[in-house]
This record gives sequence, C-alpha cells and structure tokens, in this order.
Amino acid sequence: MATTTASQQAAPQSAKPGPMKRILLIALIAILAAAAAGGATWFFMSRHAPSTPATPAAAPPVTAVYYALEPMTVNLQTDDGESHYLRIGLTLKLDSQATQDALVARMPEIRSRLLLALSNKHPSDLAPLDGKRALATELAVLISQPSAANEKPMHVDDVLFTEFVVQ
Repeated sequence: MATTTASQQAAPQSAKPGPMKRILLIALIAILAAAAAGGATWFFMSRHAPSTPATPAAAPPVTAVYYALEPMTVNLQTDDGESHYLRIGLTLKLDSQATQDALVARMPEIRSRLLLALSNKHPSDLAPLDGKRALATELAVLISQPSAANEKPMHVDDVLFTEFVVQ
C-alpha cells in the first residue's frame, strides 16, 4: 500500500506542466506564426513584383525647363462700349534648354503674337475654366510656330498661367 500512495502522489505533480514548458510552447508558436507571416509576405510580393527588365544604361528622366515671360496687359474686345483689360503672366514649360534659348532669341516676335491674339479676345470667352484652357492651348500653338518657312516649330509642353486678371 505504501507504493500506491507514493505513485498517487507522484502522478498529480507530473501532470502539472512547469513554467519552462509553457515558455517553450509559447515561443514555438510565436516562431511558427512569424515564419508563416514572412512566407506569405514573400509569396505575395514575389508574385506581384513588376516584370520590367533592369537596364543598367537607362536614360535619366528628362526634366522640364520653365521659362517665365514678363506679365502683359492688353485691352480686350467689348461689345458694350466699356473698357476691359487683361493682365496675364505666363510661364512656359519647355522640353529642353535649347528650346528656351531659341525662344529667347525670338521673344519680341513671340510677345507680339501673344499681344495680338489676346487683344482679340472677349472677357466672356475668358471667364469659364474651359475658356482659359482653350487659351492656353492656343497660346502654345502661337508660341511654337516658326518665324520663317525654313525653321522647325518649337516644342512647348504647356503654357501655365501665373497671373490672370480680367477687369
């Protein structure tokens, strides 16, 4: 009988896990969860990776050149007999420094073209946003036109308004 009591007393003590076993079990679960998360991340990132080939001799991105024109003030066409003015400031977005140099050389002619085109506008044409966008497109075409028949047209990416007041 003494052996049965000793075995009964030993059994409840061994069924209770020690604090070291709990720590090991928690650490094992944490390591498995981290490994699963890392594996899933790698799987989805490698699956959706961009498939562009790496080219070591890729050309650097072309940066735009901005050229600010002096502000201009022009009289606008009116039907009501009142005087209306347009004060406009423009910045040109160009593709290269060479284009800017060519435009600077032709600036008196370009300013004259712009003044003539702007003075032919009505205030009601310039009021809506679409009117301003159409004007920017028209001015880009005017600026890019060659001055002589043997010249190539200039490339103007965009005409940006820095000042626009109709009075």
